[in-house]
Amino acid sequence: MSRISLPYQAPDVSALARLLKREIHAREDKPGHVELLNILAKAAGYRNFQHLKASDAARDRLAAPQPEPEAVDFRRVEDAARCFGADGVLTRWPARTVIQQLCLWRLWARFPADRDLSEREVNEILKTAHAFGDHVLLRREMFNQKLLDRTADCRVYRRIEQRPPPEALALIRGVRASATARVPAAG
Repeated sequence: MSRISLPYQAPDVSALARLLKREIHAREDKPGHVELLNILAKAAGYRNFQHLKASDAARDRLAAPQPEPEAVDFRRVEDAARCFGADGVLTRWPARTVIQQLCLWRLWARFPADRDLSEREVNEILKTAHAFGDHVLLRREMFNQKLLDRTADCRVYRRIEQRPPPEALALIRGVRASATARVPAAG
């Protein structure tokens, strides 16, 4: 077994000593290395040594500095948001490629995760998501931008699971928030 350096702290040294004595005396033979590690871990309040190691690793991950959030170009998000109506439907296809890509991410969010879809189902989602009448362009661009995957015969499509870039996340959240904010409350 390789050496693992883990901090160890027992909440009560007296309870630790009693537990060690009880565990060792309850055995006919001497406990092995792994059994001693498990006894020590249990005395410190863990289920076993693996639980102690996992808890220490989680503590280290949580203590590690978090990366700075990526900067969001809100000008691009605003430009892309203008392509959507109040209901969250894409009303026009933007001329700039960067804005097109952001708009595709918003459409990507409409697709169910981890589910196979037929071409007809993909078309229906896209038809309800835009108002300019070219769902084929959108489907092709989503495939080209690696937002959707499909089989070679184009019968089965699937959303490619990935984390959207910061601008796309802002657009997805912003368009959804503005679309729900404009819905009148039932009275």
